[in-house]
Amino acid sequence: VQLQASGGGLVQAGGSLTLSCAASGRTLDTYGVGWFRQAPGKEREFVSAISWRGSSTAYADSVKGRFTISRDAENKVSLQMGSLNPEDTAIYYCAADRTRSSYPETKRERYEYWGQGTQVTVSS
Repeated sequence: VQLQASGGGLVQAGGSLTLSCAASGRTLDTYGVGWFRQAPGKEREFVSAISWRGSSTAYADSVKGRFTISRDAENKVSLQMGSLNPEDTAIYYCAADRTRSSYPETKRERYEYWGQGTQVTVSS
């Protein structure tokens, strides 16, 4: 499955952005979906994930209470990001996991499919 992440941009600290992950050629409703991010010089890190049924979500401690992951009616997975700060600056990647676990997958190596990433820059 080919994934497309979109919605990144430049925003001031305290602002909001919504990222979207879509699959080309097929639906995402049979995949668990996760968001990861990678800042310059740092490892790619887990941000958030949603189970394939959409009934369970997970968040990194650094974004808990500020970010919300959801599945929408257009077969996309959105990541609503609020109260952004400069430490959120990174390339954000969405990934898909086909194991159909009841639990959202937080481990990077468990995801088989990755999108190309979308840049999020938060200015102070």
